[in-house]
Amino acid sequence: MTDELNPFEIAQSQLDTAAELMQLEPAIHEFLRWPVRELHVTLPVRMDDGTTEIYHGFRVQYNDARGPTKGGLRFHPHETIDTVRALAAWMTWKTAVLDLPLGGGKGGVICNPKAMSPSELERLSRAYIRQVGRILGEDMDVPAPDVYTTPQVMAWMMDEFSFMRGYTVPGMITGKPLPLGGSAGRGDATARGGMFCIREAAALKGLKTEGATAAVQGFGNAGQYAATLGSSLLGMRIVAVSDSQGGIYNPAGFDAEALVAYKLRTGSVVGFEAADTVTNTELLELDVDVLIPAALENQITAVNANKIKAQIIAELANGPTTPPADEILYDKGTYVIPDFLCNAGGVTVSYFEQVQNAYKFYWSEKRVNDLLDEMMTAAFHCVAVAATEYGVHNRMAAYTVAVGRVAEACKLRGWV
Repeated sequence: MTDELNPFEIAQSQLDTAAELMQLEPAIHEFLRWPVRELHVTLPVRMDDGTTEIYHGFRVQYNDARGPTKGGLRFHPHETIDTVRALAAWMTWKTAVLDLPLGGGKGGVICNPKAMSPSELERLSRAYIRQVGRILGEDMDVPAPDVYTTPQVMAWMMDEFSFMRGYTVPGMITGKPLPLGGSAGRGDATARGGMFCIREAAALKGLKTEGATAAVQGFGNAGQYAATLGSSLLGMRIVAVSDSQGGIYNPAGFDAEALVAYKLRTGSVVGFEAADTVTNTELLELDVDVLIPAALENQITAVNANKIKAQIIAELANGPTTPPADEILYDKGTYVIPDFLCNAGGVTVSYFEQVQNAYKFYWSEKRVNDLLDEMMTAAFHCVAVAATEYGVHNRMAAYTVAVGRVAEACKLRGWV
């Protein structure tokens, strides 16, 4: 990864711009540029063939002024500490922009989960908790699923942590299976929250979502639900999707449910019937109404931003757009729903899960979805008002809202 696209430097640069706009005091500005703590761990894991592999992992607790840190855990072969730091920073702003009583954290392990058996993944998951568990807990730091981690991984981690405590602690992690204290509505929460944001953005743009065309880059959990919910909730026509193996395009649109079933059966969308092939890069530049980046960071840059034709970009991925691209898109009139607003549905329902675990009373899926709609809609319009007030693009508006709330908490605590 080049220095220009170092995700943590991007996160710091975005904060710097917001701090200047808000005329933030130098001390609080500098304090918010860095994680308050991070832990690096080395994990020996016995493999199925009897050998031992050594893995490296991280947990970054970026800021806990507003409450326990919260954030996902990624298993990825190209994980880096700077990626984890950036994601922890963005989680801090994400929980703040939704006005949740939480801070931001993130974790990662450098590994290739696709090349590991279920038993090897279980041993890796438990090894991670044995090392990182000392800084986790329902009142300290609460992990959640992220790239290549699943409810099953969360279940193993909860079990290992509970064994260390000597009693069951469901609230130490979220995204768990329902029988272990998971929340109804958690599975599709990230994409569902994004759909609520697209609905509100389309209303502001005067765009009817019924029949609007959409392209989804990345077809993991968030991308799959974006396709099915975009179709069922908003009536959008999903004309292109892609994953790590390639992409497909059909201007007539796809049956989203059939496409998800095909992906789950074969491992890729490539080869789906009645579709032309398209690369991940080409997908971003298609003439569609709504573009949904749901893959990895740094996909829309100064190189391709001028080629983006979508009216609305809904960032379900973390950090898919670089700062120079933000300026280009803003000047073009493209409506960008920034990542830490657009994909905040996941952490919001994770917060609901924490609340339900705490008082051991569980809500219906309808109640979860209704509350999610209420909170996402309120946050969207809070950011929209800030964008108008400051005369800036939506990402910077979201920063002013979030950074202002975190800075206020730091000051009230007497930290700076």
